[in-house]
Amino acid sequence: MFAPSSDIFRKYTDGETFAKIRGYGTVAEMWKHCADEYGGRTAVEDNGSVYSYEQLDRDVAAFRGLLAGEGMIGILVENSYDFVKVFLAAATAGRPAVIMPPQLPAEAVLGITAGFGLKALAVSPALSAKTAPAAERIPGIKIVSSADSGEPVPAADVKPGAPCAVMFTGGTTGKSKAAILSNEAVMQGTVNGCYGYRDVFFQRYLLVLPFSHVFGLIRNLMTSLYTGSALFICRDNKNMFRDIAVFRPTVMVMVPALAEMALTLSRKFGRNMLGPDLKYIICGAAAVPPYLIGEYAKECISLFPGYGLTESANLVSGNPECATKPESVGIPYPGQELKLENGELWIRGKNIMTGYAGGIPSFTEDGWFRTGDLARFDEEGFLYITGRIKEIIVLPNGENVSPAEVEAHFSALDCVQDCELYEDTSDNGTRILVLEVLPRMTELGKIPEAERGAYLTGKINEVNATLPGYQRFSRLIIRDADFPRSPSMKILRHARAL
Repeated sequence: MFAPSSDIFRKYTDGETFAKIRGYGTVAEMWKHCADEYGGRTAVEDNGSVYSYEQLDRDVAAFRGLLAGEGMIGILVENSYDFVKVFLAAATAGRPAVIMPPQLPAEAVLGITAGFGLKALAVSPALSAKTAPAAERIPGIKIVSSADSGEPVPAADVKPGAPCAVMFTGGTTGKSKAAILSNEAVMQGTVNGCYGYRDVFFQRYLLVLPFSHVFGLIRNLMTSLYTGSALFICRDNKNMFRDIAVFRPTVMVMVPALAEMALTLSRKFGRNMLGPDLKYIICGAAAVPPYLIGEYAKECISLFPGYGLTESANLVSGNPECATKPESVGIPYPGQELKLENGELWIRGKNIMTGYAGGIPSFTEDGWFRTGDLARFDEEGFLYITGRIKEIIVLPNGENVSPAEVEAHFSALDCVQDCELYEDTSDNGTRILVLEVLPRMTELGKIPEAERGAYLTGKINEVNATLPGYQRFSRLIIRDADFPRSPSMKILRHARAL
């Protein structure tokens, strides 16, 4: 069993900065500190307006006045200043918030509202039509526009164990579940986001991830606020590079697919598309190819991979040694215990959810959360994720194949941007492994066009030949378009019935 301490991260930050990283039991406690400490500093830039910590604190207090009462509320607000205001108001009022993805259809909003017994819905004007079925069919439901303002109300006396947010899992291989995160869990995840960097406080963050995803809420929003940083909200990712040129961020929180796209465009246009001031990319929500770490290092940008789950308030580990251990998801953060049981990673601690909504079983009798991820630790305590239990392929000969473990060998090739291994049937009805590959054209483009196909398949076949026989693919498919992906840009894995 491994119970990490914050001291392990001390060497990556100067003493004065490290001493400023302290824990808070609740969002209300943290926010009071932020409002008092950072005052006139810029907290959020959105849609042409700049909001200081003082202004945000006033707006949060005023919106709390519209949330009088008890019970859980729903938040249906797109990425915007309004979301920041509404979420902080709910958290500091002691109103647990179900955070709904803005793309949900109206009937799904109704289903969540009824299923969770929500007492109120906070909705942005642009999405208000989606709450109409709930307003019509649920007696007494209170609909509050995120544009409204009430009389300022003081923050409530919130307890660390009280529920703060309900967030939906990605559901890339199955039905999405709703994880209930306590104030204590949200705050542990927020503080963990501060470890492992030289310059933590007073940065400039640009938001491109949805607030309805735990990576966007915890590491992008909450850690930004905690550290007195300024957050620029990119409302439409089509305008991401335009916004970067204007705001000039120093930190970006990204999924690998977005980091890959930015790198491709940088090569195409001969300049760093992420701006001259960017120092750090915090990268996660999917496996991070070592190629990206190396290429961004050439631009003097540190790309830090990490690992987290919705159920763990996002942050389980982060890798400050990405240059020397690029395949690792890093050192586990404090506030938790970790152990391996039959290769599966189990976690318990302050950052772990209190449970799934609906009473779905989630813990062992002694309180361990089974992540479903296969993992290993090296001799220095660095964590490596090697696959998902539910994705294991059991071959006719009884051998178990972890797709992620096999895919990592091919993803290490500079000419492979992404890949997926799955089981299918051959023409004669036998079960075989299939590898689909998305080429990395920034590298493949260096090869004469007539030779690219042979070069790519040759490199892939060379790797295939080094694998144990049961891990080798029998069919190779080269894609000319990206994989279908979830909103967090994870590959939506094939679901085939054999």
